[in-house]
Amino acid sequence: MEYLLLIHSDDTPMKSMPQDTIAARIAAYGAYTKALKDAGVLRGSNRLRPASTATTVRVRDGKTDVQNGPFIETREELGGYYLIDVKDLDAALSWAARCPGAADGAMEVRPVWAMGDY
Repeated sequence: MEYLLLIHSDDTPMKSMPQDTIAARIAAYGAYTKALKDAGVLRGSNRLRPASTATTVRVRDGKTDVQNGPFIETREELGGYYLIDVKDLDAALSWAARCPGAADGAMEVRPVWAMGDY
């Protein structure tokens, strides 16, 4: 079963981190990604640009409204994701707990609902 591991974090502290700390974080994510690949469960992953670069689209009463920004009311924002294919929720939770993002943010684990599964 596929699960999306959503990485939520506050990117403010990262802006003032020393370069060696940033390098260690990047290395930790590299090792985590390699572990997912080696286990054969990784289906896809990407980092996301900061929420400040987002554009929000809403359609109300047939009119499209496009606004700059995500309009979120939290310090944590969606920073990236991993799409994995594992046997069950317990396995997905185990992988989420191993993600470096779990140590300083939050991991949201969500089962994928395939478009044909209505």
